[in-house]
Amino acid sequence: MLPTQALIKPTYEELVRKVQALEEKAALHSQTEEALRESEKRLRIFIENTPAPVAVCDLQMRYLAYSRRWITDYKLDDRNLIGRSHYDVFETIPSRWKAEHKRCFAGEIIENEEEPFVRANGDLEWVRRKVYPWRNTNGAIGGLIMFTEVITERKLAQNALIESEEKYRKLVDNATEAIFIIQEDTVTFSNPKTLEILGCENEQFRALRFNEFIHPDDRQLASDMRRRRLAGEDSLPTTYSFRVINRHGTEFIVELNAVRILWEGRPATLNFMRNITEQKNLEASLQQAQKMEAIGTLAGGIAHDFNNLLLGIQGCNSLMMMDTDPSHPHHDHLKSIEQCVKRATNLTRQLLGYARGGKYEVRPIDINQIIRTIADMFGRTKKDIVIHTAYQDEVWTVDADRTQIEQVLLNLLVNSSQAMPRGGSLYLKTENVNLTKPLISQHNIPPGRYVKLSVKDTGCGMDEAIRKRVFEPFFSTKQRGQGTGLGLASTYGIVRNHGGFIIVDSIKGLGATFTLFLPASQKQAIEDRPAARLLFTGEGTVLLVDDEEMMLAVGREMLAKLGYRVLTANSGQKAVDMFSRHRRQIKLVILDMIMPGLSGSDTFDRLKEIDPSVKVLLSSGFSVEGPARQILERGCNGFIQKPFDLQTFSEKMRRILDGT
Repeated sequence: MLPTQALIKPTYEELVRKVQALEEKAALHSQTEEALRESEKRLRIFIENTPAPVAVCDLQMRYLAYSRRWITDYKLDDRNLIGRSHYDVFETIPSRWKAEHKRCFAGEIIENEEEPFVRANGDLEWVRRKVYPWRNTNGAIGGLIMFTEVITERKLAQNALIESEEKYRKLVDNATEAIFIIQEDTVTFSNPKTLEILGCENEQFRALRFNEFIHPDDRQLASDMRRRRLAGEDSLPTTYSFRVINRHGTEFIVELNAVRILWEGRPATLNFMRNITEQKNLEASLQQAQKMEAIGTLAGGIAHDFNNLLLGIQGCNSLMMMDTDPSHPHHDHLKSIEQCVKRATNLTRQLLGYARGGKYEVRPIDINQIIRTIADMFGRTKKDIVIHTAYQDEVWTVDADRTQIEQVLLNLLVNSSQAMPRGGSLYLKTENVNLTKPLISQHNIPPGRYVKLSVKDTGCGMDEAIRKRVFEPFFSTKQRGQGTGLGLASTYGIVRNHGGFIIVDSIKGLGATFTLFLPASQKQAIEDRPAARLLFTGEGTVLLVDDEEMMLAVGREMLAKLGYRVLTANSGQKAVDMFSRHRRQIKLVILDMIMPGLSGSDTFDRLKEIDPSVKVLLSSGFSVEGPARQILERGCNGFIQKPFDLQTFSEKMRRILDGT
């Protein structure tokens, strides 16, 4: 019961007793008017000093008495209201109040909790009203006693509190984070986001303990943190993360921020929880990408140095084969060396592919045509594997190096066949896709037009630990000697270097699916036309620049065999000096890209300053992408990747010298 209510009721009862007592006294002393006036005076003094807003009226609603609070609460003029009509003093009394007065004259007691009242000046007030009839000594109703308290300030404060609570309720109900209270391991309050994350209705949630949603491996951590939080430990971290499993069996990673509170007089924790699964996946993808990038840099450096060695072997071997008759007993050995160099070159190409060493010959290609060719060839060698195909009609073209994409497809098919040693089914599918929003998976694939290629097998599959490492170079689940561990690594690098993405999904025992997204091209596909390989000879002076003495020795002899006079320089600065002295005689500069001191790029710029028309063939163990592409864009005439054979070398030189 509110204090004002407690005050009003005793005041009324006391007033009734006083009125009746005075009436009786007036009857007993009616013989003297002086006694009557004294009685009325006492009544008015009592009512005037009553600590509540009260007024007494007769049957014509004229004031007989009123309290000081009646004047102050209603902000009335401080003048005598005795004998004045209540309706004249309050000109804006609602008609329903007048109707209530009539009912009260009939003996009814009127009690209204709270209602608005508009003053004559337009101000809105809130009042609490109670009206009682009073009776004279003969029992007849003599008028009304009105208790009317102005509660505007209190009402405004209550409305402000309600409005504030409504704001906070909307804030909590529409929050993007789960907000809930845990008391004695039971959820006593939760917002809609909590129920959404945990996949249950409010009644279901309240019937369960929060611990039941926490992953079994993380329950002890969460329980310890909550217990220590309730104990008031200050050293606890502000937030911590753990896994939850909702009612549908879906696992999430959540981040929780909890504070200790009192809820209904008992300790509890107020918890703010958000789903960070997507964020954690993106972080893991970024860490994996950074790891692969670091390994790729290392692999690329190894491949570059290895290619330099292979060029020395290949060059010497080519020179010896030119001087060796096929009937010579060493000819077959030389052919074997050549085959070994080709196999080693393929390995370094895979390493460079993984290291994002670049594309070699980019042109618009028809992915369907390449898949058909590779699948037909593969199917003839793997009779126990049934290949199912679903190719997109009018598939979009892709700007890519055909040889590298063929290598990607072959790697994927070989990997699938090794996962099905007793045979199985292989599903190849292409489709045009237009992503209108980022695709969140193992990679954050941006919107755009892609050609999507999927390779699905019915093999043994892989667990999550293997799936996370499947693209790492030299990682293999095969026995020693049965694989290099570079197949899928180079596939990953080649796809990423083409601006694409590769995703692997697998469940142990249920096969695996590799999905590629390659950016689509607007160009028409260009068909390859193989050309006959010839050895092109020439004449004139060639400047050979390389920091490796072995490269200079082999290159000098190869150029001499082709008919050229050779000048050599083992550094960029020496090359610039030699070109300054002999630029009129030098027809072509063969320039190594990676050199200490003055790099191949800087050397090229210096040569161009001396003679803007100089012809330069760039040579590197890396691919044409990256720094080499930048040099070509600045006017370099051509590029050749190490190792190369004599025919390829002679062809590249002839094209530059002839300007074709």
